Amino acid sequence: MTTTKFDKRDFRTALGQFPTGVTVITTVDDNGAPIGCTASSFNSVSIDPALVLWSIDKGAFSKSIFANAEYFAINVLSENQVETSNKFAGRGEDKFKDVSFTEGLGGAPLLEGCGAQFECKTWNVYEGGDHLIIVGEVLKYNHDDSLTPLAFSRGSYAITSTHPSGNVQKNQAETGNEFLDNYLLYLLNSAISKYRQDLYPKLIDGCDVTPEQWRVVTILSNTPVHTLKTLSILAMQPLEDLSESVDSLKDKGALANVDDKLVLTDSGMALQKSLLAVAAQHEELMLGNLKPEQTEVLKTALKSIIEIDN
Repeated sequence: MTTTKFDKRDFRTALGQFPTGVTVITTVDDNGAPIGCTASSFNSVSIDPALVLWSIDKGAFSKSIFANAEYFAINVLSENQVETSNKFAGRGEDKFKDVSFTEGLGGAPLLEGCGAQFECKTWNVYEGGDHLIIVGEVLKYNHDDSLTPLAFSRGSYAITSTHPSGNVQKNQAETGNEFLDNYLLYLLNSAISKYRQDLYPKLIDGCDVTPEQWRVVTILSNTPVHTLKTLSILAMQPLEDLSESVDSLKDKGALANVDDKLVLTDSGMALQKSLLAVAAQHEELMLGNLKPEQTEVLKTALKSIIEIDN
């Protein structure tokens, strides 16, 4: 879709097509109390000198603290830190309660379990519309390559995985590598890419619903009432982005508030039935070459893998 109209919600949706990592930026206030906020705006600026940047909303409570801080730390979250991201994205709570951390340069908290951390001295602060752009000089850093980064894409949390190259587009799985062609992770990634490639256009073009909105509708159809915070956890969407998905569904007449909770309207239930029919038809097509007993074995095996307790 091409548009020149700058609708804020639609603009954010367009920006969501660019996947990013997820970070928690930390520092301390004038009293030495730890301060932190979730940000996906982190990016590199320069290798020599080692400079990075991130941006903070001018309406954020901690804006002035970060703008005047001498030191700050960037904690790059790993895939098992969704709860940490949600905690530091919220307001009005003790964000560091039950969070393990050590002190870095200038006392800036270094959170445990992160994929990488950059300890920075503030280089400069620039105006950037409704945000401040904070550039830092990296003085120390560390990283754990054994951890998978937490990603953010299209308004939802995601994880990174190696792309199955051009095999999906070529509609074939063989690479000529005996190990890779029979390696479970490669096969799963290839299958997921193919599955999404065929399903998502059917949802968006056929039902005018994004995959993220589909997830919300599906959750609410099974358990009709949720608070927004609970729904955020189940839908794997940060509160701010979930609110946009919810508002869009309200505009379609699919959702309504009842006693400060969300329920599907009659229109929403009808939409979910349509989405369910599309998903079921797509699954039948994708599994068309399998016998019913093979399909059952496949799903049972995948469930068993998911339930493995590491």
